[in-house]
Amino acid sequence: MKKYRDSGSKDTRSGFGAGLEELGKTNENVVALCADLTGSLKMNAFADQNPDRFFQVGIAEANMMGIAAGLTIGGKIPFTGTFANFSTGRVYDQIRQSIAYSGKNVKICASHAGLTLGEDGATHQILEDIGLMKMLPHMVVINPCDYNQTKAATIAIADYEGPVYLRFGRPKVVNFTPADAKFEIGKGDVLTEGTDVTIIATGHLVWEALQAAEALEGTGVSAEVINMATIKPLDEKAILVSVAKTRCVVTAEEHNRFGGLGESVAQTLVTNNPVPQEFVAVNDSFGESGTPAQLMEKYGLNADAIVAAAQKVIARK
Repeated sequence: MKKYRDSGSKDTRSGFGAGLEELGKTNENVVALCADLTGSLKMNAFADQNPDRFFQVGIAEANMMGIAAGLTIGGKIPFTGTFANFSTGRVYDQIRQSIAYSGKNVKICASHAGLTLGEDGATHQILEDIGLMKMLPHMVVINPCDYNQTKAATIAIADYEGPVYLRFGRPKVVNFTPADAKFEIGKGDVLTEGTDVTIIATGHLVWEALQAAEALEGTGVSAEVINMATIKPLDEKAILVSVAKTRCVVTAEEHNRFGGLGESVAQTLVTNNPVPQEFVAVNDSFGESGTPAQLMEKYGLNADAIVAAAQKVIARK
């Protein structure tokens, strides 16, 4: 099995900041808007280097989405920045009506997603955002796995014409993807090849999936791991090619099991090639206050949970 090296833990929000800073130097049409969280979104460098292209709108997220939609009419490529909860739930009407409905070229960039927001608790730990955004026609949904991939995805979405939801997080996580890898929207990456079970993971759960595959290998189980950074459009071909070999699948995500990656994969399978599936996700509940590590353990979002799910789904074949 191919091994991946931890090149040092970094937060994915800093990957976004680095990508945005690079875009500030290479694409004069990129502008950025923030809802009073410039430091938290790591947008400082872009703001400092491009003061005429950065708009601090304050705690007025709905207004930010409307401004962003308007800026696209003049050919600008706006990147909005705030916490995932405020990027989606608070402004869903504005996104639906002003951005998605008319296919405006707005990049909705959302940090502090999922349980790993940590101590701020359930009110801020949105676990429904992927579902909210993937149900909107025209909307692309991306959830990269580490710093390098988040930076690459940030750069890539500037070249895509249309609305995008880019989801990333607060804590430092293992950075293991190649720094020079280009991000391709809609393409899943097969990280390890296997024949007994397919593990499809997104975001912070990708590294955990790799650790699970290594543990399974020690028990004689060959696991194929797919990093599904783009949830919409979903790479159905990668899924179907993999399950044709393994005949079973585990999905893993830091999101409610309803509305997330797992449901999209299940729809693909039931339409094309029904096989047993197990879900590693939050089981229809809100989060709570705690450290990211404590919460991921309590809610069963880690390598151990993926191993258990793989063993269960293999037994169902």
